[in-house]
Amino acid sequence: MKSLSRYKQDYNENGFIYPVKIISIEEAKKHREILENTEKVLGNMHYQSKIHTILKSAYELATHQNILDIVEKVIGPNILLHNTTYIIKEPQTPAFVSWHQDLTYWGFSHDDQVSVWLALSDADETSGAMYMIPGSHLEGKKEHIKIEDKNNVLFQNQRVQKFDESKKTLCSLKAGEASFHHGWTIHSSMPNKSYDRRIGFNIQYVATHVKQMKNDTDTAICVRGIDKYNNFGIDIPAVSDELDPTNVAKQKELQEKYKSIASSRN
Repeated sequence: MKSLSRYKQDYNENGFIYPVKIISIEEAKKHREILENTEKVLGNMHYQSKIHTILKSAYELATHQNILDIVEKVIGPNILLHNTTYIIKEPQTPAFVSWHQDLTYWGFSHDDQVSVWLALSDADETSGAMYMIPGSHLEGKKEHIKIEDKNNVLFQNQRVQKFDESKKTLCSLKAGEASFHHGWTIHSSMPNKSYDRRIGFNIQYVATHVKQMKNDTDTAICVRGIDKYNNFGIDIPAVSDELDPTNVAKQKELQEKYKSIASSRN
């Protein structure tokens, strides 16, 4: 494992780092089983927001020391957990994610933010691992155009207009490994041609001084350090993997708010 300083250097230069071992293969399997047991009750969990408010498993991963130590090195000691979601590609399906920049949608006042993608199953070229464009985060926001493709699972069906795709780097991960990327880093992923589900657990962190500029009722939770700004309402993390109906109902409300913020142009 690299030193934290080297991770920060690579992140600042390239806009992403990978692969970083976070948990064991056995632990990844356990968390996958919890997800799939949850799906037996709630249905497919792909792209559902604020999952840490209904599953203890999700909150445990989002607050894992191995992750937070790197996030702290990148954005500082005071860290908010803003969102968690599973990104799932079913086997032998044409779903893909077009080239995009995350911060285009989220309405944050600053780019002191880190996206973590933790693999709960192997992600490689066959199963549709992410590609990233090194150094693209240094160029700031790019123009996105809307495309029409029913297989594009990206919210709003957009694509970055102008960039050098020849620089793309495939970020393959084994189950239990993670990648970290900046919100302006251009990235995408292709269809899952394998015979297993490609399951990633996506986690979004921001520094505590960051504000939500699109909505004054957005929520987060301080997971390291101190939040002296209180720019967000407070999410309540799940204390169990047993699904509480009240928590599930609240998570649906939070999901709709998240989608509303992401789709707003304000």
